Formats: sequence, structure tokens, C-alpha cells
Amino acid sequence: MNKQFMIGNKLVGEGAPTFIVAEISGNHNQDYHRAVEIIHAAREAGADAIKLQTYTADTITIDCDAPWFQIKEGTVWDGMTLHQLYREAYTPWDWQPRLMEEAKKLGLECFSSPFDFSSVDFLEEMKVPAYKIASYEINDIPLIRKVARLHKPVIFATGIAYPEDIRLALEVCREEGNENIFLLKCVSSYPTPYDEVNLRVIPTLANTYDCLTGISDHTMGSIVSAASVPLGAKMIEKHLTLKRADGGPDSSFSMEPGEFAKLVQEVRILERALGSAEYSLTDTQKLEHGGSRSLFVVKDIQAGEKLTPENIRSIRPGNGLHTKHYEAVLGRTAKTDLKKGTPLAWELIQ
Repeated sequence: MNKQFMIGNKLVGEGAPTFIVAEISGNHNQDYHRAVEIIHAAREAGADAIKLQTYTADTITIDCDAPWFQIKEGTVWDGMTLHQLYREAYTPWDWQPRLMEEAKKLGLECFSSPFDFSSVDFLEEMKVPAYKIASYEINDIPLIRKVARLHKPVIFATGIAYPEDIRLALEVCREEGNENIFLLKCVSSYPTPYDEVNLRVIPTLANTYDCLTGISDHTMGSIVSAASVPLGAKMIEKHLTLKRADGGPDSSFSMEPGEFAKLVQEVRILERALGSAEYSLTDTQKLEHGGSRSLFVVKDIQAGEKLTPENIRSIRPGNGLHTKHYEAVLGRTAKTDLKKGTPLAWELIQ
């Protein structure tokens, strides 16, 4: 499995900065100009990419109020049918080429989640650099196969996936010769309670499926996303809105621009702080090592006088003999007069 590849003009994976994605979803509230504002806010906050969702209510479900089309599982959308939700949340397709162009102007990558064959064909016309497979589509094998054949990076959310769903999805990609894969730890609960996140699964996913990993985070705040970085996350996806108070289908669990900027800052600081796994001293530490303890004369000693615990001690700084020689020098005698504060050295004693 490839551990480093390009998404558009940006290198992702091992050795590259964490790829931070701002998900617009339905936070545009059916206002094109608001969608553009969110893209600009993402750029100002330091995001690397914008993600859209490409569907209509009719390409993702059907208009039916049968019980199994009702949302009633303790979500922020309870009381709606699936068709009603997607009719409200979808991003008009005629906006999407313009939004992608706007993102490009700002130096952002822009890709999307397709939900049927027609949306894949549409996104290919836009020349998107990658595809995201939403967790509820991870068992849509024909869709995954169509996307994998394009040989562009495929990003899987694992929110509702059983291990066998993940295994089969990756198997399909590999059958099509596509090794550019991300698995995003995800919980399909909006917002996600902290005790359901299970961040420790991130390295488990990487080791089990031999691929790059990240997080699609629906918790409130930045702490969970930032904490994913030391565990190996190389991609972070968070929903972004201008103001939660403005409402919208995903607003209640989305970040505001200032919060998103804080997340980016935290991730970049963590990347610097994580450094190398090899234990070695930095140049600063090497310099400061000279301030550690060593053996010093702490009381004037006359030539021929014995070294004792009263006139020789282990103190700071580190200019004298190593403290491991303490027992060996006790009882020896000074070759010459030694003043208090003299770093002890072998040539001074006999």
C-alpha cells in the first residue's frame, strides 16, 4: 500500500504535514455566496482542502415516508425523512465547478464524496483530485469499483463499517490496481460523544489494513482531532460553518472559523513537537548538558591533604570529574593546593 502520494498538488502521507480538510456539507444553507465565504474562511484558517458532497435527494434515496425512511435514532435530524434531509442539505451541482475553481484560486484542493455513478461522472468532468467514500457507502461495491478504476486517491470513512466492510472495500481497490488509500477513523454520531471516539483504533487500522489513516471527526472542539496526530493520523476532516447559530443541517456539530484556525495551529505545533522517535540530544540539550553535576572542591584543600566528603562534593555545573568517580577519589591526596570552587580533575590528585 502506498504510504505517500499526491492529492492534487499536495503531498500526503508519511513525511508530509497532516492534510487538513474542511467539509462544507450542507452548511451553505442553500446560499452560494455563503459557500464561497466558507471556502475563504477555510483558507484563512489554514486548511489544505475543501470537501463537497455530490448528490441530490433522488440520487441518494427515494421520496418515501415508510418507517425505514424516517430518521428517529436520536440524531439532530430526527423527525425528517431521508429525502427531506438530503433535499435540504445537498449542494447544487451547478455550484460545484465554480466552488472548485474558487478553492483552486486560493491554493486549496477541492474534492467530493460521490453517492452514485452519475455523481462520479460529473466529478470526473470537474477533474477532482481525489474521492471520499462516505461511511454509509463503504458497502456500495459497484460505486467503490467505479471510483477505484479512476486511479485517484480514495478516502474511506469507517463510521459504520464492520471489519469485513473495510476489508472488502480495500480488496476492491487493490483489484483495480489502486493503492492510494486513506482510512479515516469515524463515528457516525452527530456530534460524537468523546467516550465513543476510540482514538487508539487509528494505529490499529494502519497496522491491520496497511494503509494511511486519519480521522473524520464529529466531536465538538479540536482536542480529539489534534490528539489523533501522535497516533498516526495523516488526514483530519472537520465540518466548517461560518456560525453555528446560523443553523443548517450540520451546523450544530461544525467548527466556526476561529475554532478551525485553532485546530490547524495545534496540529502544526504537535507536528513540530513530535519530532523523531530516535533518542538523541538536540544542540540545545547538548549545550545544557554542561550544567549537570560533577565533582568539585567545596572547601580549600592543601597539598598532600586527603579528599573527603567534606571537601569534595557532587554539585552543579558539569566542569569537573564525572560523579561516577566519587568513591574512587575519596582518600586520595591533592598534588597541589586546591581552592574552593575548583573542578576536580585526575591531574590534580594522586
